Amino acid sequence: MSEKKESRTGVLISFLKFTPIIVFALLVIVYGLDLLVAAPMATFVALGVAMFVNRENFNQVFDRGIASAKEIVIVFFILMFAYAVAECFMATGVGASTINLALNFGVSAKTVAVTGYLVTCVLSLATGTSWGTFAACAPIFLWLNYIVGGNLVLTLGAIAGGSCFGDNIGFISDTTVLSSGLQGVDIFKKVKHQSVWVGLCVIITVIIISAVSFNYPVVVGDPAEAIASIPAESLIALQEERPAAVLLLQQVSDKVPVYMVIPLFVVIILAFTGLNTMICLGGGMISSLIFGLMAKTVTVDVWLNTLLLGGFSSAGSWSICMMMWVSAFGGIMNSMNAFAPLANLIARISTKVRHLMGWNGVLCLLGNVALADETAEIATISPIIRKITEDNVEASEEDMYVLRLRLATFAGTLGVHGSQLIPWHSFTVFFVAIANTVYPIHDFVPLDIIKMNIMSFVAVGSILILTFTGWDRFIPLFKLPAEPNVRLKKNI
Repeated sequence: MSEKKESRTGVLISFLKFTPIIVFALLVIVYGLDLLVAAPMATFVALGVAMFVNRENFNQVFDRGIASAKEIVIVFFILMFAYAVAECFMATGVGASTINLALNFGVSAKTVAVTGYLVTCVLSLATGTSWGTFAACAPIFLWLNYIVGGNLVLTLGAIAGGSCFGDNIGFISDTTVLSSGLQGVDIFKKVKHQSVWVGLCVIITVIIISAVSFNYPVVVGDPAEAIASIPAESLIALQEERPAAVLLLQQVSDKVPVYMVIPLFVVIILAFTGLNTMICLGGGMISSLIFGLMAKTVTVDVWLNTLLLGGFSSAGSWSICMMMWVSAFGGIMNSMNAFAPLANLIARISTKVRHLMGWNGVLCLLGNVALADETAEIATISPIIRKITEDNVEASEEDMYVLRLRLATFAGTLGVHGSQLIPWHSFTVFFVAIANTVYPIHDFVPLDIIKMNIMSFVAVGSILILTFTGWDRFIPLFKLPAEPNVRLKKNI
């Protein structure tokens, strides 16, 4: 085997190493390319730069990209199960029963925003899809808000923030699966790590939304009337954009049995018993079939050939392919130490481990701003912050695992909830497009999503403040190991 040649160095070389990230951002933000196209193009740019910088041939560099993708193969299997569970829960009535349970308590102008927030939190947790949750709930709550005379922008921000809840902490969310996999941590341990903190974020958000809505009237609106108010052309447009949302709306109108919510609890209970992720997700799929057969919302043939097949193929047709390319991109970038200057900067300005962790969080947020897609941010930035932490922190294996749990939480939270604070982000753009589709009597703009998205402000602000200050020690399960148990290597 030939000896590896010394890599090129210098200021211009450092800038050259970073150009693939710039290309990636331009392709996604300026040219609006889908990640499945932008990621391979950026990968080959990175490959060309790495060949020059590392003085290596194509095969040597590309092998490093392949090695990086191999590290998250388990994520691909879990992701297929997660997509299948989401399909089952949306189609069999699990999502609709969740909505109906909440609406049965009555909704007024005073409560429409907070009810919409809580319903979208639970539905996004149940289905693992923020986009699907928003598409399904926006028609109900925007028109219900119109009927009862509530605060339109507050309701919009509430259901947008709630729709992202499940992506941040959901067992079947692709962002949870990916952020956990790239940090080498168990999905359910990540969820447990952030569970109390997320619960507090929800409570604070409910209090703030309720306070803003306090002076609104208490006249109760009829959800059936809200659904009936949706213009036919809006439903047609929604059918083209998100067919599952239209089916869910129909199930809400048809009043699926309350027991259809049970499969959601099956997944949660199995998860807390510590079983393997795929067993938990499999339990959700099978229980949705059993109860769906009882409710006559599904048949075995549909479950096998439409829902499971659709979930597996949906994961493979976009998410898995995209993740393979983005992972390869990250592996190639790391092979030439492209982010070394950034890592060195963070190490220099950090005097404690919690400061270094906090700056890793800021880096996740900046990555989301630059790439305008939470999946790209998670896949691209996760290996960077993991390397920064492992290269600069001296800790036991147990403590390092806790630090990686926080890194996974950073990538997920600041990717998903951070997206709601970025006007050009794909989340914000999609939510605005759906809102304008289903509620055409108002012209929504990205700022409408941002300015009253209480959950996103609370989640993004609190996780950074708690990490930098060390106040996370007051929140059960969320405490990071502190000095002297963990130390920056430069302080040793």
